[in-house]
Amino acid sequence: MPLNFTAIDFETANSSAASACSVGMVKVRDGKVVERVGWFIRPPVGHDAFQEWNIKIHGIRPSDVAGAAGWAAQLPDLVAFADGDHLVAHNAGFDLGVISTSSTVAGLAIPDFAYVCSLQVARRTYHLDSYRLPVAAMAAGFEDFAHHDALADAEACAAIMIHAAQRHEADTLEQLAHITGVKIGVIGPVATREHAATHGPMALN
Repeated sequence: MPLNFTAIDFETANSSAASACSVGMVKVRDGKVVERVGWFIRPPVGHDAFQEWNIKIHGIRPSDVAGAAGWAAQLPDLVAFADGDHLVAHNAGFDLGVISTSSTVAGLAIPDFAYVCSLQVARRTYHLDSYRLPVAAMAAGFEDFAHHDALADAEACAAIMIHAAQRHEADTLEQLAHITGVKIGVIGPVATREHAATHGPMALN
């Protein structure tokens, strides 16, 4: 089986996980990046205040997302691009939390995704002073990217996983997770039930 996955990164308007204002996604097939997409997202009312700290980090302002579609309109595109892939993100709990929380706030069912955290994989692959995305990406040979641009961060995340798979001689994402001892997480009701049935209830603890 080949190394297939979709890397994803979100930027948020504020500390709320429902305040996604941009997303970047990178599709990897057989260990190579084959497609990239990214777009602005208009955060929902009540979660749409742009904090100065966040603007300073990613440079996105309210005017940038004023004409963008909201989460409910864009979630189908996100799911369609992933097309059943495992997702990969750096500090994946944050990015998958954005998907879960944004969907809940929008009154939508949380989509089913399995995911692997590239931060955890990096910790078990490299010996670094820091495992922040730019540092881990540099270890993977991916340098000088626009950190906190969602698409650039997703590409950096993909580069880490591709390089780590090569170093560990892993042919698939599942094999890489197994070799590095990183848990494959799940969100969404069907994914959770299937994971529990396959791996036993303790796997979800």
